[in-house]
Amino acid sequence: MIRHPRNPVLTRADIPVSDALPRDVSSVFNPGGVKLGGEYVLLLRVQDRGRRTLFVRAASADGVSFRVDGHPVAVSGLEAFPYEIYHLYDPRVTRLEGRIYVTCAIDCAPGCRSALFETEDCRSLRYLGLLADADLRNAVLFPERIGGSYLLFARPNDHLGADGVRSGATIVCYASPDLLNWEPVAPVFSGRPHYWDELLGSGPPPLKTSEGWLHIYHGVATHFASVNIYQAGVSLHDGALPWNVTARSAQNILEPRESWELSGQVPNVVFPSAAIPESVEADGTVLPGTRIFIYYGAADTCVGLAVATAGELLAACREP
Repeated sequence: MIRHPRNPVLTRADIPVSDALPRDVSSVFNPGGVKLGGEYVLLLRVQDRGRRTLFVRAASADGVSFRVDGHPVAVSGLEAFPYEIYHLYDPRVTRLEGRIYVTCAIDCAPGCRSALFETEDCRSLRYLGLLADADLRNAVLFPERIGGSYLLFARPNDHLGADGVRSGATIVCYASPDLLNWEPVAPVFSGRPHYWDELLGSGPPPLKTSEGWLHIYHGVATHFASVNIYQAGVSLHDGALPWNVTARSAQNILEPRESWELSGQVPNVVFPSAAIPESVEADGTVLPGTRIFIYYGAADTCVGLAVATAGELLAACREP
């Protein structure tokens, strides 16, 4: 992936000053994204100085220069959520059967839960329900039914790090008949100890290609004494049975190198969370020559943009 020369494309300075938003935000990062009405639309994760989280909508005609709303995204229906909520964060956006769905992580009393929301325009979210009453993060919804079922990838938080933070090293595929009742189908793949993706989780929702499902993910190298390093990788999955991996990048395709990726709220982080193709075919397929705009959180402080074609990402899956 090639970094855009205008990076970082969104920083705390781009969040408008208004009565509805914190007057001095600390960070903006890990956006979800979708193309709406010909524009690139992002759901930004914004933190204030109290480390509280809210979502803010941003839109752009070219995917680089964004207009940021002066008010937070309204979220309704959370009174039905079964636990006390601390933070709602890391949105991932999927267009599915003519509707737009958003999966989010929710920090709550028993741990982390992944939940499903619906929206028309990313200006407001309606809570639909839990994806599972289990400790899950990085849930990404496939953009079409496969074999009659809705599918998603998610990562169980079953790894307790030395710092006391829960993470995970295996992505699991889940299936549902109705988007609300989910059951695990099979593990997808796990981290590779001692290398760049010891821990991992899905990035943006998978993209459909003629060769299968293209899946960008993050990997964490934990074998450094001072700090974890978050990087991006890519994998390819069978079109009919997406839990089957047909190719996976041996090396990362983006790692922290710029000063704004190396230094910030959480140093040494590139965290891909939105991948928006410039165009898609009528059946949802992304052609090899199509450019994909990949938005990522940098050091949990600002938003970066990297660009690659679908063909380049497919080739990266197969590099020896």
